[in-house]
Amino acid sequence: MTAPDPDGLLAEQLLRLTRRVHRIQKRHLERRELGITPAQSRLLRTLAHYGSPPRMADLAERLEVVPRAVTTLVDGLEAHGKVRRVPDPANRRVIRIELTDEGRATLRELRAARRAAASEILAPLGEREREQLGELLNTLVDGPPGPPCEEGAARRPGDGGS
Repeated sequence: MTAPDPDGLLAEQLLRLTRRVHRIQKRHLERRELGITPAQSRLLRTLAHYGSPPRMADLAERLEVVPRAVTTLVDGLEAHGKVRRVPDPANRRVIRIELTDEGRATLRELRAARRAAASEILAPLGEREREQLGELLNTLVDGPPGPPCEEGAARRPGDGGS
């Protein structure tokens, strides 16, 4: 009999949690009847992070998809009045994508659905447990505090090296 693999178990738990988050978010989104797909909601959220309307190529790169996929997503969102194509003021051959007022309203609804899903998932945890979970998730997302230590790099005194 082999010993349990703790990292494998954690990986499976993270995958199960991710699936649960997606299911619950989807349910909350369906209740709000926004009429958009999860991929379209991701594009809207991505658009909101830009200070000025991005090019389709910028969106494709940020979303890590082929440009044709962005075109399809934008077509659907534009048909529902959530985004619009605008010419680049510096180069009229370049098209940029901007949120409409309806797109911004949809983003507010998406955020509310995500908060509701998070509240449902986190309901069993107390305040201190939520704080601990937040700290752990930050560590996993951002890496440990301090400068990164590359393989084979010399360690500085006091950082746990020998």
